Amino acid sequence: MSYHVQICGHVQKYGKRMGVAVGAAAMLLSFLQPPFTQVMAAEDLVNTGYFGDVAIKGYDPVAYFTENQAIEGSETYSYHWLGATWYFASARNRDLFKGDPSRYAPQYGGYCADGVSFGTVTTNIDPKAWRIIDGKLYLSYDPGAAEGMEKNPTKVTDSKKHWSEVQQTLISEKMHTVWQQPATK
Repeated sequence: MSYHVQICGHVQKYGKRMGVAVGAAAMLLSFLQPPFTQVMAAEDLVNTGYFGDVAIKGYDPVAYFTENQAIEGSETYSYHWLGATWYFASARNRDLFKGDPSRYAPQYGGYCADGVSFGTVTTNIDPKAWRIIDGKLYLSYDPGAAEGMEKNPTKVTDSKKHWSEVQQTLISEKMHTVWQQPATK
């Protein structure tokens, strides 16, 4: 028995052993795929914009809670978490974040919460367009969207409802980008 496999438009004839080897390789790859996806998910949950790996455009996530304002952080006080570098205005804020990152990190990885409420991704956020609602930090692309999050409670509910599908979109786009990268020599 032989198998015919089409690769890049050319048909190749393989014997039974090769067919078994190809099938085994396909099964192995299917088992390896889920952990790879999980790694992509963890790395892609934090909005770092289009360039670099800095979260919230370098603003201090703790300052929103402790100072009630958006304050730029410093590379001097940085911490790496979930594949992103987070900047802080002080060592104290950095240490507070290290102790409980999920308490201070923005919802939806720092993507625009208003966009997430519609099931879409808006990477470009304004760190000065924010609200703390029920003890959670929500960032938006502009002050009007942040105000809308606060005035319309269904926006928060809708964001929670759509976040898992938005995550899948982010993972899918990231994996597409990874597979489209040109080979390096």
